[in-house]
Amino acid sequence: MTMQQRKQYVEASIAKACQQVGRDPKSVEVIAVTKYVGIPETAEVLEHGFKHIGENRWQDAKAKWEQLGNQGQWHFIGHLQTNKVKDVIGKFAYIHSLDRISLATELNKAAEKLGIVQRCLIQVNVSGEQSKYGLPPEQLYDFAEQIKSLPHLQIEGLMTMAPFEGEAEDTRPVFGGLRELRDELNKRQIFPYEVRHLSMGMSNDYEVAVEEGATFVRLGSIIVKPAEEE
Repeated sequence: MTMQQRKQYVEASIAKACQQVGRDPKSVEVIAVTKYVGIPETAEVLEHGFKHIGENRWQDAKAKWEQLGNQGQWHFIGHLQTNKVKDVIGKFAYIHSLDRISLATELNKAAEKLGIVQRCLIQVNVSGEQSKYGLPPEQLYDFAEQIKSLPHLQIEGLMTMAPFEGEAEDTRPVFGGLRELRDELNKRQIFPYEVRHLSMGMSNDYEVAVEEGATFVRLGSIIVKPAEEE
């Protein structure tokens, strides 16, 4: 399929998933994950109207961001080491992988130096898989209490990664679990604002994630494939 056909397919499937649960498709944003492709493919993604670009590692994103960073909104969606904060701060509109106090402190300090407020999502390991990063769900509220006083961080939502399942339906408890955590976080009013976003769902399971309330879906292979896969 062409890029335009892929975009139309994704938009249609998101609209169908939203219809199933009475959601407005405009409430779901697609993050095009470009970590496996270069500058030309990333430029093509932007040219086809994708507004959000997702990258996992600064060393892979650097050249793309330097050439295309003024286009769209860039999301850092991979595990972030504290010593890499200086590289990503001020460049990515959202950081999706906030999962420990040391990282929160470093982000706040770096954002203060730049005079900005960094938008972040807290990563939660809802599935409990040892291979996944993120806070255990039972630690979320204590973590939120610890970081709520950091003035240069704005907590925009929660993020999780579901296990890769043969049947997308099997991921539903993970996505539903993240939604419940967000709703409880808002109920407790730990932050003086609404925590709105749910970053969940990838190319193999995003329709289920949308049905469970995803506001950001992180789509790679279904949108943009490395050249050797074409």
